[in-house]
Amino acid sequence: KLKNPNVDTAFLPDAQREAEAAATRERLKKEWVETQQKMKEEKLEVTYSYWDGSGHRRSIQISKGTSIGKFLEAVRVNISSDFHELRTASSDGLLYIKEDLIIPHQYTFYDLIASKARGKSGPLFHFDVHDDVRLTNDSRVEKDESHPGKIVERHWYERNKHIFPASRWEVYDPSIERGTYTIHGGEV
Repeated sequence: KLKNPNVDTAFLPDAQREAEAAATRERLKKEWVETQQKMKEEKLEVTYSYWDGSGHRRSIQISKGTSIGKFLEAVRVNISSDFHELRTASSDGLLYIKEDLIIPHQYTFYDLIASKARGKSGPLFHFDVHDDVRLTNDSRVEKDESHPGKIVERHWYERNKHIFPASRWEVYDPSIERGTYTIHGGEV
């Protein structure tokens, strides 16, 4: 049989080329995993407000890979000396509410940041709090600043979920698309 050396054979199976491609994929996968791990280890300052009917604002430093459950335990330990009712509470008895959404304990801060998750009234991926820039700037422009997350005891929420602001809170569902949000009086 005659073979034409000018014919493109790139589409044919080639063990060496496939092995090189597999090695490249594995190297890139390893690099990606290492990059993600480094990002999860980065420190993040989270401003929160312990909410017992009135706000008590504090902040704490954690890593981005920290789960909401571990964050709540760190906060409980941090503020239990100021709030005696938290001394006997567990982190399972606490809720983290961010932008009117109750964030389940299994999510990490990295999950919210990487997905650029949005709440009812602002982004779920900003954890630092700034002064209200609408006092000096145009209120029609969407801001990426956010409100401090609230930490409440689960039984406080159960007793008060029919009263504002708890009446607005709902459990975070990442499958719900929350496009643009309104800021102050319906301006966007």
